Amino acid sequence: MAGERILIAKVGLDGHDRGVKVVARILRDAGFEVVYTGLFQTPETVAAAAVDEDVDAVGLSMLSAAHMTLAPLVVEEIRKRGLEIPVILGGIVPDHDLEALAEVGIDTVLTPGASAEEIADRVRAAIAANNEED
Repeated sequence: MAGERILIAKVGLDGHDRGVKVVARILRDAGFEVVYTGLFQTPETVAAAAVDEDVDAVGLSMLSAAHMTLAPLVVEEIRKRGLEIPVILGGIVPDHDLEALAEVGIDTVLTPGASAEEIADRVRAAIAANNEED
């Protein structure tokens, strides 16, 4: 299935964008239409962009250790706007945070070392699972 739209965002004060640009390219090469919002986004701007861009999923890149604070806020803002789309987190995330992130609505977490194939497959699987629920 090709042609899915994904919004990729850097939330908070994390200014490290090399990895997210690589992921955006991986997804684009795998057939996704990628919208990258750039650095220093807020949960509100990410949710608004998700609505405006009519995306199938949102990918968050976080390397600042703020994932337990910011990721739930992004999910909350997206849900407030009536979107029931997967939210995928990539970055430095300790294993002990994975269950709590799932409980707040993060569909999948990708950590450093994930292959290009794994990234595309897991994003595609999150979108497919969400579409089956509809």
